[in-house]
Amino acid sequence: MSVPPSASPDTIAAIATPPGRGGVGIVRVSGAGLEPLIEGVAGRVPPPRVATVATFRDGAGAPLDQGLVLHFPAPASYTGEAVVEFHGHGGPSVLRLVLGRCVELGARLAEPGEFTKRAYLNGKLDLAQAESVADLIDAATATAARAAARSLAGAFSREVHALVESLTELRMYTEATLDFPEEDVEFLRAGDVEHRLADLRAQLAQVLAHARTGALLREGLTVVLVGEPNVGKSSLLNALAREEAAIVTPIPGTTRDPVERVIEIAGIPLTIVDTAGLRDTDDAVERIGIARTWAAVERADLVVLIVDARAAAHALPAAERAILARLPAALPRVVVHNKADLAAVAAHADARTDDGAIARHVWLSAKTGDGVTLLEREVLAVVGADHATEDAYLARERHVVALRKAADHLTAAAGHVAAVPPPIELFAEELREAQQALAAITGEFSADDLLGVIFGRFCIGK
Repeated sequence: MSVPPSASPDTIAAIATPPGRGGVGIVRVSGAGLEPLIEGVAGRVPPPRVATVATFRDGAGAPLDQGLVLHFPAPASYTGEAVVEFHGHGGPSVLRLVLGRCVELGARLAEPGEFTKRAYLNGKLDLAQAESVADLIDAATATAARAAARSLAGAFSREVHALVESLTELRMYTEATLDFPEEDVEFLRAGDVEHRLADLRAQLAQVLAHARTGALLREGLTVVLVGEPNVGKSSLLNALAREEAAIVTPIPGTTRDPVERVIEIAGIPLTIVDTAGLRDTDDAVERIGIARTWAAVERADLVVLIVDARAAAHALPAAERAILARLPAALPRVVVHNKADLAAVAAHADARTDDGAIARHVWLSAKTGDGVTLLEREVLAVVGADHATEDAYLARERHVVALRKAADHLTAAAGHVAAVPPPIELFAEELREAQQALAAITGEFSADDLLGVIFGRFCIGK
């Protein structure tokens, strides 16, 4: 396992509270040998971890503000270095004066995410936990915030470390096998390597499923509503948003530009996009709207095709089948039979075969709202987010990619074990690659450019 380099010896300072006016503002400083800086701002160094009232002064001794000083000697601090926080009044000008005084006393302005980066480099957090700090700040829903807090507490990291530990044990056994090449087959059988590898792959699949859900909690989904004019796309948007977000009229082609609303289902943020009706038209403006519909489809995570329940009682009409055929093959989709009330059909959901492909179908009434909750459940199920629970942890797309990469290497390793005779060297190499992919999640193996990307997206002061 590689060891992260130690953090920079520079002293850094930043305003740690959001821009604008507030009741309290915080200037945070981290580095080594902070006593002269603390004395220069507050007059004296307070006892460790004791909030102490002080007057903050400039270089001439004139008061800048009055507030609290909190001193955290190394290594018992957020960054692992000595940290001091000056809690004053939350006026932008006042905070800039205190920050300027810290710079006069030898600090430099912190870069985005530099405090958390130092916490990672000094071993206070692993990389997955460090990323969860930003995710907690940026969480769009309460469920996402709770999931980020669990990741910060180490829930996701513990899952990954458990995988790495199991993988390490299997690698140790395999490496020992390489020392006895004439007995490799019996050695593997005696150690039940094939069964242990199967257990590891099952464990990884479970973590990957949780990570996918965590990524949805963080990133959300874009759901695009498509269909012919007057099938009820705008009415369905309003029903999902629980507000009059789109204009609804009996005139075909009312919606020209995509209309977006962000809603929340089971803690997952969904951007619902209402689009122009898809049909052949000579109207130049409507054709532009239709082109924008297809552009929205290209950015979608899921498409909801809306049809009139009265016209699609037994099979989809040709126009709707043409729309489905034009969708990207890998793009998840749900077919909604709207106006079920007019068709005298009860709201329900099932699976049907459309031109050889199985798709989920939902019968509902956007006007009455009957069946809308069914659609919400189907949307989550189709994208694999129907198991988002209160014990979820937040994950990022790079975590999902790393887990998939590890899974691919373990699949290749399983193929080698099944071969006769098994190529032990190739098997061992696949295990090594899998472990390295997992280690990248928590930061045991991380390139400097990756760290720059991750921490560069943090806010300044964190």
